[in-house]
Amino acid sequence: MDDLLAHQRRTGARVEEFLESHHLAFEQVDHRTFMVTLPGTSKLETHCALTIGDHSLGVSAFVIRKPDENLAEVHEWMLKRNASMYAVAFALNELGDIYLVGRLSHAAVTDSELDKVIGSVLQYADGAFNPLLELGFSSAIRREWAWRLSRGESLANLKAFEHLIS
Repeated sequence: MDDLLAHQRRTGARVEEFLESHHLAFEQVDHRTFMVTLPGTSKLETHCALTIGDHSLGVSAFVIRKPDENLAEVHEWMLKRNASMYAVAFALNELGDIYLVGRLSHAAVTDSELDKVIGSVLQYADGAFNPLLELGFSSAIRREWAWRLSRGESLANLKAFEHLIS
């Protein structure tokens, strides 16, 4: 039991030191969980939980809510990408929302590995955001475009989906 607690404490110290040294916005929710906010481009922020378990560090990052349409295509898109991804994979929660999830053994939690894993989360969440929105919410995007257009509202954050409007 003492070894287990020592591993958890070392992992927590490594994670906190890494987050601070890389100037990442985070909150330590409790002695086991760090909530990290990663800045992005397509997805402006990705919220990632790093949770210290008995034997590993769990990684979980919200990508998008459950798609409104084309579920089979969305799931196929994710599964195809999972085969080539590093350290994390796309997964669904009980509501059908899409996350990136992964695990690292306590021994694998080094600065180098944390950099790779957090970089992977950011790259995959940001890179998947627009394609997943396009597949899973194209009807909603079209409705939002029309609504904004009819009211003279800005279309700036919808420009990536302009090709959907015909």
